[in-house]
Amino acid sequence: MLVVKFGGNGSLNLEAFCSDVAYMVQNGHKVVVVHGGSREMDLISEKLGKPPIFITTPSGFQCRYTDRETMEIFTMVVAGRVNKLVVERLQKLGVNAIGLSGLDGRLIQGERKGVIIAQEGNKRKVLKGDYGGTVKAVNAVLLRLLLDHGYTPVIAPIALSDEGEALNVDGDRVAAAVAGALGAEALLILSGVPGLLAAFPDESTLITEIPGHKIGDYLELYARGRMKKKLLGAMEAISYGVPLVILADGRVEKPIRRALEGCGTFIKQGG
Repeated sequence: MLVVKFGGNGSLNLEAFCSDVAYMVQNGHKVVVVHGGSREMDLISEKLGKPPIFITTPSGFQCRYTDRETMEIFTMVVAGRVNKLVVERLQKLGVNAIGLSGLDGRLIQGERKGVIIAQEGNKRKVLKGDYGGTVKAVNAVLLRLLLDHGYTPVIAPIALSDEGEALNVDGDRVAAAVAGALGAEALLILSGVPGLLAAFPDESTLITEIPGHKIGDYLELYARGRMKKKLLGAMEAISYGVPLVILADGRVEKPIRRALEGCGTFIKQGG
């Protein structure tokens, strides 16, 4: 059982990724895919006259401000275009993929933030009406039912609030929650870098191993930009009991197999 998060920044090799998913499935592995879509979202929202708004929180994390109109565009792009393109490619390769968002069958339940705080220099700004959220629960029964009947779930990072609202939730943290709920053997987080870099963007400074109990230290010392969320997702996966998290390169051929063979940053339970 593998859960693989495939980023959405536009630099990743989608064809190679889908080919590798097909290889894993056809060789007896159960795979769950969680994908992003930030690049596509930015492009399409610009064309629709709704430019993206990103803020940095006081703790240093970058996130998208998601009002209701942005949430509807996000659903259209990520659960629609991006999700179905991944499913289409996997079906062409003989994988019986099924595209889902967290709304479907209450797959991902979340809690709406409503208000987020932006750090702008020495000032803090309160933004209301946000439809961003955090993951509360995963419908593992539904995922196991699909997996046991030969389907490969492809999940868009949208959650359902207790009030029945769609929420924009972080894909890395969704993947961590899914891996924990399913008792996956490993979580792979593929992005546009080979793993955690000690001196970003110098790829020769790859950190190959992080002790599981020291992820917080490495997050504070080395993570920059989006890597902060990826390490946070890794930390949560380890806390859920996932034995192995790998941060690896999604731009290369055979990205899943390369990661499992030792390429990337390895984080092990109890390490």
